[in-house]
Amino acid sequence: MTIKKIQLVLTAILIAVPTLIFSQTKITGLQIIENVYNRETGNDMEGDLTMSLINSRGDQRVRKIKQFIKDFDKMEKKIMFFVSPADVRNTSFMNWSYGEAGKGDDQWIYLPALKKVKRISSDSNSDYFMGSDFTYDDLGDRHPTDDTHKIVREETVNGEECYVVESVSKDEDYMYSRTVSWIIKDKWIGLKKEFYDEDEELLKTLTVKKYEKINNYWTVLSSEMHNVQKDHTTKMELANVKLDTGIPANKFTERIMKRGL
Repeated sequence: MTIKKIQLVLTAILIAVPTLIFSQTKITGLQIIENVYNRETGNDMEGDLTMSLINSRGDQRVRKIKQFIKDFDKMEKKIMFFVSPADVRNTSFMNWSYGEAGKGDDQWIYLPALKKVKRISSDSNSDYFMGSDFTYDDLGDRHPTDDTHKIVREETVNGEECYVVESVSKDEDYMYSRTVSWIIKDKWIGLKKEFYDEDEELLKTLTVKKYEKINNYWTVLSSEMHNVQKDHTTKMELANVKLDTGIPANKFTERIMKRGL
């Protein structure tokens, strides 16, 4: 082989090696959850939320809520106003989630009967929100580094290719022993999530029923949380969604919680 041919072969190998290394590089469980956490959802959003509570007998209670969310760069604020029925009307809930690892959410609830805004303590994170199957912790925005994550397999669900990721809290006292999430590969939407209790028994399952692109952002419009141990279900349906309308920053205050819509 001539020197010129040898040089050509070496050049081809040097070009191919980085490509080979790149092709063999696999995404990690943490990176998958970070992609979900950092998915673009717009600067702000408002919409009408319908919460349906369904017990084991099929009896249903329906609650109407007006919801507002705004991104503040290093934090996200959410406020919810209950519109109906009469027994919960004018109740409001506010959540501030922080981008800083290890910093828990700040949460408040306003109960009109007491005419007082109550701050939700960390000890109450495992309490269920307004009779639903969502805990206060579920309503927050958990930082990816609060847990350790590993990919357990890949599956196709409803025609969507998904990573299946198991997450275990770094806090031994956390309410869930682990969670398992099905993440759509190209959309970074959590299509399904299983929650396991302290005894490693399946407690409840969250399933996304409908999602679509609005203003070029993938948006979840319908989801369902089913508590398998109580045979109780909470359905969440979002309608009349508006994105990037410029919701004012002062919308997310205790004063507004008391004043209402």
